[in-house]
Amino acid sequence: MNAARPTILIVDDTPDNIMLLAALLKEKYQTKVATNGATALQILAGGGVDLVLMDVTMPGMDGHEACRRIAQDPRTADVPVIFLSAKSQPEDEARGLAAGAVDYIVRPISPPTLFARVATHLALRAARRELASRNAQLEALLARRNGGAAGEP
Repeated sequence: MNAARPTILIVDDTPDNIMLLAALLKEKYQTKVATNGATALQILAGGGVDLVLMDVTMPGMDGHEACRRIAQDPRTADVPVIFLSAKSQPEDEARGLAAGAVDYIVRPISPPTLFARVATHLALRAARRELASRNAQLEALLARRNGGAAGEP
């Protein structure tokens, strides 16, 4: 995660939605923008994105397909995706989560809800990365210790 200000990729085909989200997030976060799923994947492949806010319904590659591809790519699999959608039925949310999203926010967006969920998922990602790093350190230490003790009785 960017130490200064995390970067959030906003993916939406509606310019007004992009402008609203960017305005809400500008105080605490850097933002990047994509107007479709394919462009979002290109931006993500370049690295430097800490979280994705994605519309579900977009022409071409929809949010579900883009989310599945993000989750399947080892370079981007740990980047959390939060869906933003006017689709509010339980099956819509279930489909979004099944596609790999970590959260689903129904429009119209409540700014306090958006801020809380973004902060939560950024913190969870940072904690998972820290845990993986510490685990790797412990495994390396254990391997050295076991390697040095192999010849002893």
